[in-house]
Amino acid sequence: MSDGSRITDLEHARALSPVYYSGEATLALEHRAVFARSWQLVGHADQLSQPGDLVIGQIGGVPVLVVRGQDQVLRAFPNVCRHRAGPLALCNGKGLRSLQCKYHGWTYTLEGQLRVATEMQDAKDFDPAQIHLPPLKVQEWQGLVFVALDGDVPSFDAVYGGIAERIAPIDLSAMRFFRHIDYEMDCNWKIYVENYVEGYHLPHVHPGLSKALDYRAYRTELFEWYSLQLSPLKDSGVGYGAGEAFYYFIYPNVMLNITPGRLQTNVIVPLGPNRCRVVFDYYYAQDEHTQARISGDQSFANSVQGEDAAICEAVQKGLASGYYSPGRLNPKRESGVWHFQNLMRAAYAQAANTPQ
Repeated sequence: MSDGSRITDLEHARALSPVYYSGEATLALEHRAVFARSWQLVGHADQLSQPGDLVIGQIGGVPVLVVRGQDQVLRAFPNVCRHRAGPLALCNGKGLRSLQCKYHGWTYTLEGQLRVATEMQDAKDFDPAQIHLPPLKVQEWQGLVFVALDGDVPSFDAVYGGIAERIAPIDLSAMRFFRHIDYEMDCNWKIYVENYVEGYHLPHVHPGLSKALDYRAYRTELFEWYSLQLSPLKDSGVGYGAGEAFYYFIYPNVMLNITPGRLQTNVIVPLGPNRCRVVFDYYYAQDEHTQARISGDQSFANSVQGEDAAICEAVQKGLASGYYSPGRLNPKRESGVWHFQNLMRAAYAQAANTPQ
């Protein structure tokens, strides 16, 4: 029997081995080999509309910030002072004129150049002009702002290409931010991803959501770096309206839930081998139906999330029980799981062959 560590074709696929769902060493490898080598969603253009507007985030344990400069250019830097690693920002900000370390007051321009190093006049051969925050890659797409730590990350177009064209005429950049919610749960981050990328569990876990989606017509499409789950919407009283639901998963941890007039973004953040945070941001199209959508969505979304959290935490216990070995995947209903797990297997293999 396979231990789930090898890539196989979908019709013979087994799930990933439980050894990958626990242990600090595995998580440290994932920070280095997965999160650092991917485009991470850190904010929205609405938060960065004016010079000096700033958002902070974390990528694989690395604190980062994005700021709009006086020249209107978005720039991303590690949120780490070049002096003794203090933070340059503790929260999102508006209209800042500089970046000042919260530890010893070293101050940088919005372009990352050190401008003031407090009380350093006695330091020999010290030239502030030679000190600059290291730039990170940053990309704005459909109003969403992404950062990448690794210079060798795949091009943004290679990762996200085709999504905007597929959902047209929906324009995500026209939707406005409404609400931010964090959920924390006691499970490995990959369990939540794997739960997201398959609709197999819908009839058994989500009675309310199942009424809104047409399970018989529900299908999954696979691309290089993302998967798409599609379903026609049914008139079920949930309030989604007519049309289609698009559920995009972009490797390794970004989710775009698109229904008529709505966008939910989810970012899965590991907090430890057996704990994660799911960051939900809600956006709505601005029209005469906006308030009705908002009023109907929140309690329903909380209910669905509670159902997902309960099953994911139960799966974590099952994986840790010692009584699980990798089971066969359903080729029709779990191709998204197979796709994600193969990307993870490839990342593990690449890391094993890359000198540190």
